[in-house]
Amino acid sequence: MNTIFASRRPARLRNLALTGLATAGAAAAAVTLMPSSAFAADAHVTHQATAQYAHTNAASGNLDGWIRQSLAIMKAKHIPGSYDGLKRNIMRESSGNPNAQNNWDVNAQKGIPSKGLLQVIDPTFNAYHVAGTAHSVTDPVANITAAANYAAHRYGSIDNVNSAY
Repeated sequence: MNTIFASRRPARLRNLALTGLATAGAAAAAVTLMPSSAFAADAHVTHQATAQYAHTNAASGNLDGWIRQSLAIMKAKHIPGSYDGLKRNIMRESSGNPNAQNNWDVNAQKGIPSKGLLQVIDPTFNAYHVAGTAHSVTDPVANITAAANYAAHRYGSIDNVNSAY
C-alpha cells in the first residue's frame, strides 16, 4: 500500500483495510499443516522442470511467477493443482507474503511456526519437499510445491482445500 495516499483515505476505508488484514492474520493463525503417513513426492524431478526453476527463481520475484514455476514442477511430478487453487489458498494463508510467519498458534507455541506463502510447518515441509526445489520452507516455489504435494496426499489436490488445512 502506498503510504503517501493512505493518509488521504477516509477513516472508514482505512478501518476496513485494517479489519481485512486482521481477518487474514486470523485465518493464517488457524492453519495447521501436519504430515500424514502419505509418502513425500518421488525423489526425481525432470531435468527440464528443475532447470527452469533454477533459471527463473531469482528473476521472477512475484506471486504469479512463483505459482507458474511451482505448477511446472508439479506437472512434471504429477502433483495435481491449478493456478486458481494455489492463488486462492495463498491469498487466504499469507496474502501473498513469502515471509509470513505465524507466531501465535499452537504450532508456534510448540516452536514450529507456520511459514511462507502457504503457511507450512517445518516437519510438513521436510516430509513433502519436492526434489528440485530449494530446501527452504520460506522459498516461495519450494513452499508452494511442498504444500501442494501435502494437499494432494491429504485432500486429493490443493484445489480441494477451501479453508485452513
